[in-house]
Amino acid sequence: MKKAFKIILIILAVIAAAVIAFIAWLSITEYCPEPLEEVPISGSNTGKAAIGQELNIVTWNIGYCGLGKDSDFFMDGGKQVQPSDRSYVEYCLNGIKSFLNETEADLFVLQEVDTDSKRCYGINEAEQLEMGASAHALNFSCRFVPYPLPMIGRVNSGLLTTSRSLDLASAERVSLPCPFSWPVRIANLKRCLLVTRIPVEGSDKELVIINLHLEAYDDGEGKLAQTEQLKKYIEQEYKKGNYVIAGGDFNQSFPNSLAVYPNTHSELWMPSELDESLLAEGCSFAYDTDTPTCRLLNQPYDPNDTENTQYYVIDGFILSTNVELVAVETIDLGFEYSDHNPVSIRVILK
Repeated sequence: MKKAFKIILIILAVIAAAVIAFIAWLSITEYCPEPLEEVPISGSNTGKAAIGQELNIVTWNIGYCGLGKDSDFFMDGGKQVQPSDRSYVEYCLNGIKSFLNETEADLFVLQEVDTDSKRCYGINEAEQLEMGASAHALNFSCRFVPYPLPMIGRVNSGLLTTSRSLDLASAERVSLPCPFSWPVRIANLKRCLLVTRIPVEGSDKELVIINLHLEAYDDGEGKLAQTEQLKKYIEQEYKKGNYVIAGGDFNQSFPNSLAVYPNTHSELWMPSELDESLLAEGCSFAYDTDTPTCRLLNQPYDPNDTENTQYYVIDGFILSTNVELVAVETIDLGFEYSDHNPVSIRVILK
């Protein structure tokens, strides 16, 4: 009896030691970006923005090419942890690539673009989606995410800004506040802004493009702190006389969109409402409520199941006052390749 008890104690000690060693390894290898980091530009273009000339910009959270219409997700009340197989990721990636190639936009700001993740079977999505000039900044990098079952494993994912015509003169990664503490922080996202600068013809000012993906699964304080920092950054750039366009996935419902798509699944993931008081002075939102930008991943997409299908408008833009909105449109792709629809704006620099 004593011998069996001793063996059990040894086994428990070995398991405890392995867990401690694993957490220590994750802590040592934790992705800890600096507050500001230069981001390399791949490729090159010569085009400049011009005052009075119309620009078309598209934002799209592509859901790492693994959250198309046949998918659900464990954090939203579904079951799926990662796509069923590599071919599904390739199907979504090819559909997204075709959309980008067929869309006459000057610039694309994309979120959840993986470079080497287990959930995407190691496919470098950023490399395949890059156009003439591109910048990619990580906001989720972990050697091994140890939850749920089966475990997520290795993740390298982030924001991609790419253009087939405009010159991306520089790019930087601006860290946003992280609402999580150790040890949860180790295997969580490190949110950021990907800021790219485009020369404006005949001017010493710049067109500043901010690609963003704000906090999703927090208590709301993280999103608020990140939105506050975004506001300050926009104000800082606008005061310099620059033209500022911030676009992406805010993970907050745009004003008045809840009246169109009310939250009917309060027990599942539910975004807060984007507070207009957090807009920088003179700035405005650009979004479209005619078509939802996102769906809840509690089940595979079924547009006929109105009882269990939850929609949101959480993707859009913020424009500084020297940028005139011509049109904004959410492009309805039926959530074929992602749990988000792309949002397109046409603007003119004043």
